[in-house]
Amino acid sequence: MTPIPLGLLWCLSAGTAAALILAASLVRVRRQRAGLRARLTLCEEQNTASLHGNTELTARLRATEAEIRHLAGARLPDLAMALAHPHVPVRGLLDARFAGSETDHALTAVLEQVSVAVAKERRRVDAAAQSTLRGATTTIQALLYQLQTALQDMQHRYDDPNVAHDLLAADFLNEQALRRIQATGVVCGGWPGLTREDSYLAELVVGAASRLRGYERVQVSNQLRDPVAVVARAVEPVAISVAELLANGLHHSHHELPVTVTLQQGNRGVSVIIDDYGVGMHGDELKLAKRLLSGDEDVLLTELGDPPRSGFAATGQLVRQYGFGVHVEPSPYGGVRAIVYIPGDPLLTVLDESRKPMSVMAPLPRRSSGTQDRSSTALPTRPTTPAQEAVPAAETVHGTSPPPAVAAAPVEQTDTPDRAGLPRRRRREPTAEFEQRPPHTAQVPPRSPEESASRWAALQQGTESGRAAAHSDPPRSTEGNPLS
Repeated sequence: MTPIPLGLLWCLSAGTAAALILAASLVRVRRQRAGLRARLTLCEEQNTASLHGNTELTARLRATEAEIRHLAGARLPDLAMALAHPHVPVRGLLDARFAGSETDHALTAVLEQVSVAVAKERRRVDAAAQSTLRGATTTIQALLYQLQTALQDMQHRYDDPNVAHDLLAADFLNEQALRRIQATGVVCGGWPGLTREDSYLAELVVGAASRLRGYERVQVSNQLRDPVAVVARAVEPVAISVAELLANGLHHSHHELPVTVTLQQGNRGVSVIIDDYGVGMHGDELKLAKRLLSGDEDVLLTELGDPPRSGFAATGQLVRQYGFGVHVEPSPYGGVRAIVYIPGDPLLTVLDESRKPMSVMAPLPRRSSGTQDRSSTALPTRPTTPAQEAVPAAETVHGTSPPPAVAAAPVEQTDTPDRAGLPRRRRREPTAEFEQRPPHTAQVPPRSPEESASRWAALQQGTESGRAAAHSDPPRSTEGNPLS
């Protein structure tokens, strides 16, 4: 072989090797570039996903911040309003996507804790206010009772008609203040302030009406079969309740319209039915009145309005403490019907009218010869003593002597067993007495305050003239004292 072909062979071999090396390098470079492109694509996808995730996270964070602002600006004020006025709704979540999430549970827990804290603080503040009012009303009530006693003593001491007129007006104003102070004290947990003896229900209702401005519009109809009386411990509570219900009827009806009261006796107790012809109550007012009168819940002073209306709340407190019941409903006359139900056991009794006659101011029951002997099976009676059995037959139910033609008529004693089998001694009046007794109307014509004052002044003048004629006393001064 010649040297030139050998050299050429070596050159070709070297070129081939270089080409192979270069080709391998190119393949390797292409693979690296493909790998780089794949990594770049993956990074771009990751960056895109990260950016999308950041966007979602930012949106959720902003929605959570909006929910917190909604909680502070809307839901908490709604909750505070709903605690004072239960009919006010509390708004829910601003974004429905949070329903059932941890965020929803956390916000609900905040609302519950705030509700408990606010309710506890309201009860604490209200209890402190009631304690302060209870102490103040007790003192004021005692002073008003002293003033009432002083005014009554002055009415008996002075005979001048003008003085009597002014004293009656002052006594009536004192009664208005006393009724309001008494109701406020009862709402705050105070005692009614008076202890009375067993009193006829008819007398009690008339006395409750006399505490009110516009009492002349109250018309009382006595449908009781027996001389029913309220036991001593419940007399003043029942009188307060009846007075407040009458005041509601008088206030919400025209000044020319009457307020009718019917005393009705049942098998287990008696009912005082009060009907007015006023504007009535709408649904929310009637619902609130029933809740207050039930006495089932504690009443806060802030729930009574501004200014506070304490009549129904005071009645509800007395209902819970003494065991009678009060119900209100729309009246068939367009106004409101209020019913005070007094159970026979243990709040009622039957008094002996011959030993304790009923006041002439109270309406007489509408009795007939057929109903006079009917016994009330649910009303307890006082034990009959020998002195009570020895009452002369000539005494009538109201302690006055009957006409001569009836005075000698026998009075039959009957023993009527009640439902429990215990005999009750009843007095049966002669039929002739019912025939000769003048008819009595249960409803007394209303009198204005001026007419009542003039009648009282005339009575005082007659008393003064009678005393002067009987005892030949020297002339009296304007204050009723003898001249020195």
